[in-house]
Amino acid sequence: MAATQKLHLKIGGMSCSFCAETIRKGLGRLAGVRRVSVSLSHEEALVEYVAESLRADDIRKRLTDLGYTIRDPTKVRTFEEEESELRDARKKLYAASAATVISTALMTSMWLGVRRDWYPFALLALALFTMFGPGWYIKKMAYHSLRRRILNQHNLLEFGAFAGLAGGLLGFVFAQFPTADFLAVSVFITTYHIASGYASLHVRTHSSRGVRRLLDLQPQTATVLREGQEFQVAAEEVKVGEIVRVVPGQRIPLDGVVEEGASSVDRSLVTGESLPVEVQSGEEVIGGSLNQEGTLLIKVVRVGDESFLRKVARYVEEARALKPGILQLVDSVLRHYVPWVILMAGAALLIWTVGAALLSEGADYVRAVFAMLAVLVMGYPCALGMATPLAMIRGGGLAAERGILMRSSEAFQVLTRAKLLVLDKTGTVTMGKPQVVEVVPHEGGDETRTVEVAAACEAHSEHPLGRAIVERAQEEGLETEEVTGFKALPGRGVEAWLRGRRALVGKPGFLQSSGVDLSSLEMEIERLQGEAKTVVAVSLGGSPVGLIAFADLPKEDALQTVEELRRMGVETVMITGDNERTAAAAAEWVGIERVHADVLPQKKAEMIREMQEGGRRVVMVGDGINDAPALMQADVGIAIGAGTDIAIESSGVIIIGDRLRALIDAFKVAKVAYRKTLQNVTLAFLFNGIGVPAAVTGLVHPVWAMIAMAASVTTVLINSFLGSVLPGRDTMPRVKVLRLQVPSMHCSGCLATLSDAVGKVPGVERVSGYLEEKILEVVLQGDAVAEEVRKRVVQAGHVLME
Repeated sequence: MAATQKLHLKIGGMSCSFCAETIRKGLGRLAGVRRVSVSLSHEEALVEYVAESLRADDIRKRLTDLGYTIRDPTKVRTFEEEESELRDARKKLYAASAATVISTALMTSMWLGVRRDWYPFALLALALFTMFGPGWYIKKMAYHSLRRRILNQHNLLEFGAFAGLAGGLLGFVFAQFPTADFLAVSVFITTYHIASGYASLHVRTHSSRGVRRLLDLQPQTATVLREGQEFQVAAEEVKVGEIVRVVPGQRIPLDGVVEEGASSVDRSLVTGESLPVEVQSGEEVIGGSLNQEGTLLIKVVRVGDESFLRKVARYVEEARALKPGILQLVDSVLRHYVPWVILMAGAALLIWTVGAALLSEGADYVRAVFAMLAVLVMGYPCALGMATPLAMIRGGGLAAERGILMRSSEAFQVLTRAKLLVLDKTGTVTMGKPQVVEVVPHEGGDETRTVEVAAACEAHSEHPLGRAIVERAQEEGLETEEVTGFKALPGRGVEAWLRGRRALVGKPGFLQSSGVDLSSLEMEIERLQGEAKTVVAVSLGGSPVGLIAFADLPKEDALQTVEELRRMGVETVMITGDNERTAAAAAEWVGIERVHADVLPQKKAEMIREMQEGGRRVVMVGDGINDAPALMQADVGIAIGAGTDIAIESSGVIIIGDRLRALIDAFKVAKVAYRKTLQNVTLAFLFNGIGVPAAVTGLVHPVWAMIAMAASVTTVLINSFLGSVLPGRDTMPRVKVLRLQVPSMHCSGCLATLSDAVGKVPGVERVSGYLEEKILEVVLQGDAVAEEVRKRVVQAGHVLME
């Protein structure tokens, strides 16, 4: 069998399920194409084809021939690009709407008996303007579809519009043809098509904007040393063997080996380890990890498709779950719908011409044209095409305003039916950073003195454990003394001089090797480590002062979330790459009974597959690169918004900030939106199933068919949007993202200070920063005021750039 390749395409110009079916048929008929998957919600297609028989450019050309545009699949559209597309669509809608208003006025005037000789010519001009002006793009798409032997909503629209135009022209010759009515239908149906397309585009555009704020979490550049000079280049341009410099606070751009320097590296988003790992010369580092302390010179060993990130990304590019059953049902109907409507229109024409000639006094050509046009108008599939995606897209838009981004239509049905939820640990169930949980003073000492000495030494440290100690001292209102001779010893601890005495803070083994006797604290060290806590020892003048224990604590709402999920009938399981002892402790804190620890990324996906056996729906929640394969494998992946872009792209749902309880809201939103979808589909099927046969009788005036069709679409729109306007339903907190330019923020210490200051503002959900861009990003919830956040930044001694 010939080898196949996959092409990922981002598509512009899609408006409803008919567009997805048109693209699927158009690309599927190319020789060499094995499989085509099209997603309206994501506006993209994944094409599997035989490279020996077909080129990628041929596939792109076929797509543009069908009237659609292609965008770069690796980039998210900018605000300006989205606004430009909306602006163009809005101009078309305004022009067509103006023609519709004038046509309605003229037609109504003629109905009331007020006629002028120029009215029919004005209506003809309006019909031609609407059809060949703002509606010209529809004709191009209809032409390309017909040329490829594809019948879709564009063809059906044009059949109806041209039938109305033909009927209107006949009215200039034969009095029995109502010129105004026929020409007005051409205007109405074209305008409504433009309006429905604009509504769909508007909802999809505004529902996706929150995603853009989350996809730029990782720097895309690297500082490369070439011929003794530093150059800022795109990460994808770095070659194997080149040396990159990574300063504290930056993410490591590519897989490599440390050539020079030592530091603590936070790999939680990559491997799931909750505490930083000490690295030094000769040790391997993974792209995407966060450099915490010292400057590193790293020799790149893997780039492109061989890198860890790119291997995971390959899964992500193909991560499109199968459509839910309701979507398959609608698409199956849509494949046969247009031919059926055209057949019914032909039947109406034959019944009132040939049939009437054989069975009555003679052919009724006026009624035949009326019936045919009424069928084409009544059969316009806008309601059916919009029924399924609109409620889901709108539901996703409303959720996005509250910090829940529903990026996949599949998520709605899966969340409605899922009974098994898999949770990652670090950054998902837990805070993802160490905190002081216990202080054990040495005999005769006290906890306050232990924290004071440790905080004085760690005041100049950028290590996460050191920052946790300083935060504890600040919480207790302790004033730390100034130290001299501060020295960070990566992998061991810190050394400083306090009032002329040597102070050490670090691993117990480091203090013992430095001559500090910790024998009296050995039992406490063993106890704390047995409880899955990280232990740091403190000494002053060669004598022990005490111990400080750290842990990655669960989020405040974790226990409540797990309990509520259990009441909803959803079982929770924890799968983590962290060690078994730490994982078991975290699971016990939040009430999760099933735990799998020390699990590698590829093994996570395998375990999800095993859980899916028997058709069981599985939802996975994670935030790290190591979670991406499992997020992809799950029926629906949910990414915590503070996670990596790879995890986000693997997921159908994204939660902005660290609110684990937003999972409950996601389940509730999904159920409401899916219920709306079922209602919409039922309404659309009833209308088209009853309306089209009724139009064949010739008793339905084309204008009334147009009104009925508009009423059907309007009903679907109102039903989809109704939940957002009903009082008492809007109970989920709204969130927004505030991005501040802080030119004075130059290191992770600055970021820690700002995070602490801003994080205390009531309603601040999450604070994160990008040192290279000097951007502070604050997620606000509830009544938090952006001005108060700006005030805290200035009070912390930093400068804001407007």
